[in-house]
Amino acid sequence: MDAKLRRALEDDVRMTQERFCAAMEGRLPSIEADSLERYFAVLSKLVQKLEDQEKGLGQIMSEMMAEAAGVMMAEMQARRG
Repeated sequence: MDAKLRRALEDDVRMTQERFCAAMEGRLPSIEADSLERYFAVLSKLVQKLEDQEKGLGQIMSEMMAEAAGVMMAEMQARRG
């Protein structure tokens, strides 16, 4: 990937991250407590893994898929009940 294209992609990532934060700020007050706890569990695990500079993104994604599956199932079950 050439440098100009990479800079544009990095800018797009930053913009999307900002949109994500703004969207979640708007949702936080209306998220039920049990869902908020599950969201925090997944988010905090993801951030912890991202802070480990030794891990590649592929490894982080694989670990998160395995670790978040139980939390996601709990959230889906809560929505049914």
